[in-house]
Amino acid sequence: MASGERARYWQYSELPGVDLLHAHYIHKAFARHTHETFVFAAITEGVEAFHYRDELVHAGPGQIALVNPDTSHTGHAGVPEGWTYRTIYPDAGLVRSIAADTLALRGSVGFTAPVIDDPYAARLVVGVHRAAEEGNALAADSLLRLVTARMLRSHGGLITPLPPRSAGARNAARARAVLEERMADPPTLEQLATDLGTSPFALLRAFRDAYGMPPHTWLTDARVRRARRLLDAGTPPADAAVAVGFTDQPHLNRHFTRSVGVPPGAYQRSRGAARLGDSGGGSGGSGGRSGGAASGAGARTYKTGRPPRT
Repeated sequence: MASGERARYWQYSELPGVDLLHAHYIHKAFARHTHETFVFAAITEGVEAFHYRDELVHAGPGQIALVNPDTSHTGHAGVPEGWTYRTIYPDAGLVRSIAADTLALRGSVGFTAPVIDDPYAARLVVGVHRAAEEGNALAADSLLRLVTARMLRSHGGLITPLPPRSAGARNAARARAVLEERMADPPTLEQLATDLGTSPFALLRAFRDAYGMPPHTWLTDARVRRARRLLDAGTPPADAAVAVGFTDQPHLNRHFTRSVGVPPGAYQRSRGAARLGDSGGGSGGSGGRSGGAASGAGARTYKTGRPPRT
């Protein structure tokens, strides 16, 4: 992480199905990637720029960047001083349950705009973070539900996925399934296209149209996502790297940090601390609070320099 940049990626054990990121980035550039969760990123300082599908958008203070699950996007500074944000990554099932409970929406829900200008909602996102840092489970859960329902009302609704109709879209879906199955030993583009009865360039175009990125970029993103699941299960980073097809742990570290924002070791420590908090064991339990409420909540920090100010 570059000098002056800092990031804290963590979980609060009283908010299951939710990850939290509080970061300040200057030179950081997120590679094109996806999330299995939603992304609610409240910008508190500076400007973040990111490609959302094929559109370059910007988010500044008082605005929230919204990304639906499995939607390709990037991320980088939109101004020389970078950006600071507090991000919530709620599980898709949790967002669906809030939509059903508050708006009577049942099924796949999502947001229609990548950036919304809603300072009050942005303050609610910050409030979720601060409540979690203070160990206030009631406030954190309440504010999370309030901001999710508010944004669904103003910029969300039911999303009906369209089945692949064209031959190109069907080939892209079949290629994705092959890459998912052969993640550690993928075929070349030419081999993949030959097996599907199409040409390499036709498959490349169809895959990009369907998933927002070419097959090799999608494969790297899928490897990172699978590595996250292995890390969540306690697999050492070096073993997770080999299992998903990276050559070694530094290879995983590079791509993991470019997608998640922190290295795999720091990510795994935050998950391990959260599990200790759930079980009541370890130094992150309900003992002394000399490290602050966030320590009692099982948080871990990866940073350079001082923590973000807001």
